[in-house]
Amino acid sequence: MTQRISVVGGGTMGNGIVQVMAQAGHAVTLIERSNADAERAVAMIRTNLGRLVSKGKIDKIQADAIHGRVTSADSYGAAAESDFVIEAVFENLALKQEIARAITPTLNEGAIFASNTSSISLTAIAAASHRPGQVAGMHFFNPVPVLQLVEVVRAEQTTDETVDRVCALATQIGKSPVVVNDFPGFISNRVLLPMINESIFCLGEGVATKEAIDDVMKLGMAHPMGPIALADLIGLDVCLAILEVLQRDLGEDKYRPAPLLRKMVAAGKLGRKSGEGFYSYGS
Repeated sequence: MTQRISVVGGGTMGNGIVQVMAQAGHAVTLIERSNADAERAVAMIRTNLGRLVSKGKIDKIQADAIHGRVTSADSYGAAAESDFVIEAVFENLALKQEIARAITPTLNEGAIFASNTSSISLTAIAAASHRPGQVAGMHFFNPVPVLQLVEVVRAEQTTDETVDRVCALATQIGKSPVVVNDFPGFISNRVLLPMINESIFCLGEGVATKEAIDDVMKLGMAHPMGPIALADLIGLDVCLAILEVLQRDLGEDKYRPAPLLRKMVAAGKLGRKSGEGFYSYGS
């Protein structure tokens, strides 16, 4: 069934979510802070679809049809008629609560508000909303069009019907939903980020080069990508934000971010998206 989807935030995760929703046949509105930001995000989706055409995965007619299902806006009011609103902004609780507080009172009675947060409390986000029972986590993974998992996070207030509908949407767009309860970092990042953080500690202490650390995990542990390269893919600023949430909310020093990670973020070396992280990616 075709649904009306709004996605708030047009960054790496947001435009990926827009793309997979449009590919699945849904009408999607991408909401950004300004028309220029929204148009830039839509243009990136067009570029990504062009890559799929060049690889023979879809044809130009299909790409044009997918792109035609995407509109852009610079106002939360554009989400008013949506069946689902998916928030995909930076990992900041106050910002996510502000969006939930502003958008949910305007939505249709049955509409669901989902957050793509990778670590922040869904219970706290739901508490700021107009209908907390209809709030859940919908945690996608980068790159969104490729990776199958959607971590569906049940807040303290989330109803069973909301969980079922979020899982149904994830399945309909070709993803595999896994339901987890609301704890800091959920499952994915509570397990993954300490490994990434420890690998950065090893690099900073001179235990081995970044290439050696990545090779050990790829060749010895059968990981498809080493943890240093994966940190660059996720975004070093995102890794830092998640670790700070884990350390603060779980109260464990084992989640303390590596000093080298803080240094890289302070220097603006954020990974692939900035062109340089632990590895260099050119322009």
